Amino acid sequence: MKIGRYEIIDEVGKGAMGTVYCAHDPLIERTVAIKTVPIEQLQREGPDAESRFLREAQSAGRLSHTNIVTIYDVGEADGLAYIAMEYLPGATLRDVMNKGPLPIDLVLDTTLQMAEALAFAHEHGVIHRDIKPANVVVTGQRGRIKLTDFGIAHLANSSHTHAGQMLGSPRYMSPEQAMGREIDGRSDIFSLGTVLYEMLTGQYAFDGDSLPTIVFRVINETPVSAAFLRPQLPAGLVDLLARMLHKNPAVRPDAHTVVKALQAIAPAPPQAPAPLTRDRVSRPLRVLAFVTPIGVFLLIGVGIIVIEHFLGTPEQATPAPTPSAVSLSPRPPAESVTVPDAVRDIRPAPRPASTRHPRKATAASDPYLANLDKKQVELRIKRTELLLKYTEQHPDVAQIDRQLEQLQIERSNYLQQREKGK
Repeated sequence: MKIGRYEIIDEVGKGAMGTVYCAHDPLIERTVAIKTVPIEQLQREGPDAESRFLREAQSAGRLSHTNIVTIYDVGEADGLAYIAMEYLPGATLRDVMNKGPLPIDLVLDTTLQMAEALAFAHEHGVIHRDIKPANVVVTGQRGRIKLTDFGIAHLANSSHTHAGQMLGSPRYMSPEQAMGREIDGRSDIFSLGTVLYEMLTGQYAFDGDSLPTIVFRVINETPVSAAFLRPQLPAGLVDLLARMLHKNPAVRPDAHTVVKALQAIAPAPPQAPAPLTRDRVSRPLRVLAFVTPIGVFLLIGVGIIVIEHFLGTPEQATPAPTPSAVSLSPRPPAESVTVPDAVRDIRPAPRPASTRHPRKATAASDPYLANLDKKQVELRIKRTELLLKYTEQHPDVAQIDRQLEQLQIERSNYLQQREKGK
């Protein structure tokens, strides 16, 4: 099924005036909501119905605000008048409120967003005229709300006024709207007050068994104080709500005043940079706390290996011919091995002959073995440096480990062959 160029995906909702579909716009590859009304039905509603429907797009299309639904297109096709608008997945505020009174912080945030949307609309000469929970969509993006359905909105400077007509939902309309008088933005503030009252208390501000009863109460009665139904509400919020629901429009605050009052009442949100700062500090500290003990143990281990395997075998310390050489052999001093700078100029205490390590004595008498041992020391020191810098998972460390293992195997094979040759 198509409406104009739009490909219908699913039916979203149906009301007295028409049907809303979820559709695909192939021209710009996006999902949209299509609100449709049969032109014949509009004509039956009266000479002004069709123009009022199209005026929804004219009025809302002038508004670009994060809390107001975006209008993309308007037109007529296949006997239908349609408006293509932003598709809003999520529940309506009516669905949320049906579960009972809302937490105070959620009430304040929702009302604040609605007030900001109305302040923007009123600045641009647009009055909504039908503020109610069913016309507010909670998109699910951190509680972001969108004010929808400007179906009976009109331009404040339009020649098509609606004096004498009672448009809107009876429970949420203002007294002047219920009496069919001229209205301005303060009528929207009264309707916003009825929604706020219901969110706080879980009860309608004005209710009754019939339409005349509801309209009479809207015009003549004051609802029970929200503080009586929900004790310990902030005094500033109770006072603001009473002024919003005042029968005299002149006493009501405008939308900008409501926004400022709600901002003063609402608790300050947590500062976003704080957790980021803690994360920037704590992560390096955690890494340092993990790596430092490993590094210390590795340094101790390497020191023990160097001293045990290369510096602890001679019976007597032999003076080095140069600052970079240390004698490692119990044989004549001429046979010496040069070791890396990390162990340079270290002179170990002499050991008794009975504790001499036969493997080290053999290495000192054989230049090939001495060279293998020298490379082992260099690789172990390099491995330690890499461990301290990159942790054991660094690929260079694994490569050095394999080289060490290969050197050990080669040394053992060489010793076995030499023993066989003897």
